[in-house]
Amino acid sequence: MEPKKNPKADLTKNSSLYFVIGLFVVMLFTFIAFEWKTYDEVNDYDISMNVDDLLDEEVPMTEQIKTPPPPPPPAAPEIIEVVEDEEEVEETVIESTETSQEEEIVEVEDVVVEEIEEDVDVPFAVIEDVPVFPGCENESDKRACFNKMIQKHIGKNFRYPEIAQEMGVQGRVSVMFVIQKDGSIGNVRMRGPDKNLEKEAARIISKLPKMTPGKQRGRAVRVPFSIPINFKLQ
Repeated sequence: MEPKKNPKADLTKNSSLYFVIGLFVVMLFTFIAFEWKTYDEVNDYDISMNVDDLLDEEVPMTEQIKTPPPPPPPAAPEIIEVVEDEEEVEETVIESTETSQEEEIVEVEDVVVEEIEEDVDVPFAVIEDVPVFPGCENESDKRACFNKMIQKHIGKNFRYPEIAQEMGVQGRVSVMFVIQKDGSIGNVRMRGPDKNLEKEAARIISKLPKMTPGKQRGRAVRVPFSIPINFKLQ
């Protein structure tokens, strides 16, 4: 025969209930342990303030600075002398400049004002009487003849500098000069790409002949003139 177990001897019976009860008890003790508070014993302290001790303070000693008294005012002179003004002052008499009908009026002769000649430069483009190049005296358009003769003079005296040819230098030189009041050439200035070309342009202009000076209002004046000279290698 197989032995049979007694149902009362079953240890697993109600095990889940016991587990829940045990877990509850453990959690309860844990909660109480965390929430447990302790307090120190209460002691009575004397928080009253002694006013007498606070008012009893030492006041620092201060030294009083004594300022010196102001100096006494200067003594007044004992005797005051009064000086009498004995000098007589002559009064200036201003004579009247008004004339009466009985006085004769002297006529003043006309004053001749001498005109001062001003050294003024008048540009070639606006001058009344242009400078006359030799050979243009009988031409009607002396301005056009002047330009034509200048170009002819440059072409006749033109010479390309050898050193400029060897260096391959070319370009345009702007020449500015002034036809003086006596018809001579002066104040020659050049501006170009090379010093040798500028020197040659100055030589050509220096060979210009003496001209009849330009006139403005019938008076000889200085006339500035400018012309370009082209240097071009063939």
